[in-house]
Amino acid sequence: MARTGAQAQPRRRSSRGKREDILAVATTLFGRDGYEDSKWADVAAAVGIGSTALYHYFESKLHCLYVIMAEALATYLQNFERITKESADYPTAIVALLRHEYDLNEQEVLRNRLLVAEQALVGVHRTSPREEEARQLARSRTRELEFAWATFLARAMEQGVIPEAEPRLLTRAVLGLHNSVWHWYRPGGTIPLDQVSDFYVPRCLAVLGLPPELAEKASDD
Repeated sequence: MARTGAQAQPRRRSSRGKREDILAVATTLFGRDGYEDSKWADVAAAVGIGSTALYHYFESKLHCLYVIMAEALATYLQNFERITKESADYPTAIVALLRHEYDLNEQEVLRNRLLVAEQALVGVHRTSPREEEARQLARSRTRELEFAWATFLARAMEQGVIPEAEPRLLTRAVLGLHNSVWHWYRPGGTIPLDQVSDFYVPRCLAVLGLPPELAEKASDD
């Protein structure tokens, strides 16, 4: 698969279009090469603008990172709400949520790698107002996602679908198991993502106290 935004000469874009280009290229470079090892100037070069022009859109490389994280988490929340509303029951919704976490394209995988690898930066206060605003947004959306999962699991417990447990701890156990994938998974590696899904989803179900076979049944349906 071709690298996002790496070779082609971009056409003239609107200000918003250029901002999206920068975010896409930064996600690719940060996720593939690591945030610390990626140069802000390389993002500008790949987008086809001068380094100083980047500051029209983002105050710094870190500001850009926080925006990537905040927007990614917003997408997660939207998908969570959609799946839980569309699903017929709690078991179906749980499997659908877990499966969806691995139904990703290469860019989304790199974004996940970035989210997990740089999560600690969300907890560090910034003196720059723009950086701090973006950091706070990413932090609040992280908490929103955890709260959404915990609330959903608490309701599943009330319905007797899963065993009683502390919802916040159970949420972190499930999300922690899922997030561990992005520490080692590489797009185009020797293990395809659908195989990763087939391995991890039943184990997440087991953590929730549900039969792992539920994942296979849902796939058959």
